[in-house]
Amino acid sequence: MIEVEVDNRSGREVDETAAAEVARAVLAGEGIDAGELGLAFVEPEESRTLKREHLGIDEATDALAFPIDGLGALPEGVPRQLGDIVVCPDVVGEEWRGPLVHALLHLVGYDHGPEMEAREAEYSA
Repeated sequence: MIEVEVDNRSGREVDETAAAEVARAVLAGEGIDAGELGLAFVEPEESRTLKREHLGIDEATDALAFPIDGLGALPEGVPRQLGDIVVCPDVVGEEWRGPLVHALLHLVGYDHGPEMEAREAEYSA
C-alpha cells in the first residue's frame, strides 16, 4: 500500500482525502503499489523559498517534487521512500490536481516532454 502523509500548512482548505487518492492512483498507474509519500500544501513564501533553495529561481511555484528512492531495486523488507511533493494552493488556485499529477510524474522520473504530457493527459481523463 502507498502511505500518503498529507500536511496542509497553506492556510487554505484542501480536500486532503482526494489529494491522497489522486496520488495513490497516479503512483499505481506507474506500477508503484507500495511506498511512502509526503504531500504538503504550503503558503507562497514557503514555495518561493524551496524553489530558490533547490532550483535557484526566486518565485513561488505551483508544485515541486523531491524524489528520494526513485524506482530502483531496494533490499527486501526496506520500504520505498518515494519522496515529497509540495503544492502551493495560492499559486494553483482551486485546481491543485493537475500540478499534483505533474509533480508525481517528476517524482517517478519523467522529464518535461511528450511522454510526460501523454501521461498527464491520461491521468486527467
